[in-house]
Amino acid sequence: MAAAALNSLRPVTKVVQGQKMKEGAGVTICRTVGTSGLRNLDPYLMLDELKLPAKAAFAGFPDHPHRGFETCSIMLEGQMEHRDSHGNHGVIGPGGVQWMTAGRGIIHSEMPKSTDGMLWGFQLWINLPKKDKMCKPRYQDYQRSDIPVVESSPGASVRVMAGSHGGAIGPIKMRNPGLLMDVRLAPGASFTQEVPLGWNGFAYVYDGEGRICGTRAQPEHVSAWVDGNGGVGGIAGVSGQLVRFLLIAGKPIGEPIVQHGPFVMNTEEEIYQAS
Repeated sequence: MAAAALNSLRPVTKVVQGQKMKEGAGVTICRTVGTSGLRNLDPYLMLDELKLPAKAAFAGFPDHPHRGFETCSIMLEGQMEHRDSHGNHGVIGPGGVQWMTAGRGIIHSEMPKSTDGMLWGFQLWINLPKKDKMCKPRYQDYQRSDIPVVESSPGASVRVMAGSHGGAIGPIKMRNPGLLMDVRLAPGASFTQEVPLGWNGFAYVYDGEGRICGTRAQPEHVSAWVDGNGGVGGIAGVSGQLVRFLLIAGKPIGEPIVQHGPFVMNTEEEIYQAS
């Protein structure tokens, strides 16, 4: 990508290193969005990466509640099984995605189905606007074959989970406008995605190293931008290695966020009602 093209891209405004912590029944994850370094990036509340041998993550994430937001689980390796208090059940495997709208509330569990190999994936929390916080819970489960893949330029492969790129439209139906992509660049390849004016977003490199809008990007770091115009681009690292990253962007909701663990509402009173 030429220097002139890089100059037209939206600059990264913040780079945040992930923090290791334990969730569920003591499973170690790496959190970026949702830490002291980047508490919220409206409409996004949290991003966790899980990358462990399946045997080390067997305790999983037993029954726990959610209210007032949505979750997106993305699997790269291994399988996760979902069950909830309404009798819903499903399993997503490598390349699969589950989008859960918790809405007015649900109790669910997420447990490893794999016993060998790696368990590697992500969970993103997305806020809901006040008008949708008490909606009926809903699930969208997609396996690898349900998600279109676009070779948008030589060496650039893009899985389009939500939004559009290169003529492909992602299957996830969002209440709040946004895009969600899994980008893989061969050594020396480049990628550009237009993002609407005023949207917030970030890129999370999970394999290799590269540059996002001219800024170095490496694993367990979020490269974020807030508001502004222009597109978002990535270039494979100078080391010539493969680079893979999630690209996530959305329209800010612009409402108060009051969060207490798994409950995300607009006021303290609504949190008391939820808990």
